[in-house]
Amino acid sequence: MSISRRTLLTGAGAGVITLAAPLNSVWAQSKAEFSYKYANNLPLTHPMNIRAKEMADAIQKDTQGRVEIRIFPSSQLGSDTDMLSQVRNGGVEFFTLSGLILATLVPASSITGIGFAFSNYDAVWKALDGDLGAHVRREIGKANLVAMDKIWDNGFRQITSSTKPIQTADDLKGFKIRVPVSPLWTSMFKAFDSAPASINFNEVYSALQTKIVDGQENPLAIIDTAKLNEVQKFCSITNHMWDGFWFLANRRAWERLPEKMRTIVAGHINAAGMKERADVAAMNAGLQKGLTEKGMIFNQTKADSFRDRLRAGGFYSEWKSKLGAEAWELLEKSSGKLS
Repeated sequence: MSISRRTLLTGAGAGVITLAAPLNSVWAQSKAEFSYKYANNLPLTHPMNIRAKEMADAIQKDTQGRVEIRIFPSSQLGSDTDMLSQVRNGGVEFFTLSGLILATLVPASSITGIGFAFSNYDAVWKALDGDLGAHVRREIGKANLVAMDKIWDNGFRQITSSTKPIQTADDLKGFKIRVPVSPLWTSMFKAFDSAPASINFNEVYSALQTKIVDGQENPLAIIDTAKLNEVQKFCSITNHMWDGFWFLANRRAWERLPEKMRTIVAGHINAAGMKERADVAAMNAGLQKGLTEKGMIFNQTKADSFRDRLRAGGFYSEWKSKLGAEAWELLEKSSGKLS
């Protein structure tokens, strides 16, 4: 696992990741027939990387050492946009990415993050493990990428601020907020009359620390593992969108694997994704208390004022037009009527 030479900390009680040898030594000793890189933007202590390490070990074991997956967490191989380019050209074989950032390449993938579309996890998994997820995977395939069957969880996103709590949509007017590099995110916060700034995740902490922006939005698991509470005072439970990570493979690298190995690899990736879903849901559910103890101030919100503002501002009708009636109908099968 290509990270650092020190022993690493546990994450959410899920296990320990350790390194036994220097990076170059590990690479030199590898006897795997297929040695692939998996990149992501999350800290080592996040459940994604805990489960990915278990997944990589299981794949190596069940392929008798023929397939080795080396993990590069914490944006070690570059920003999200850098790594998306690398997985497209084969410099990286596997990559996990939010559908809303992937939308810069595959516009249909942004549909999973439509504001206030999902009220709970039951609605999310009904859609993403069903017809809506299948629709998005087909669109991803047209970009010469392979998306695994099970999308990994990032969680429902909350808004944090260094200046004030966000109580209603009116509090977002003029608010300088970091958003990922994604047209939908920018569009949504412009509909709130905010001042969104597109910043890659590896630069978020410093942007908050230096007051380039006053706030950001992420699930509690990321707020905690990335220590954003150190540079943010307020956290408003908005649940304004659900976000997940598509587990992507470079198509050429994927098809180089013999069919039997593809079955093994996909099986372990999807199984790890299901475990990560449970980890993230449990972690997000229990983190408010811990972050409060670290000094964050929480407030609850109601979706009505936010959803009404998006509807009045034409956000839903705009994105229905952009994403197409077929995709929108699949979304509303789980979300209920939006536009």
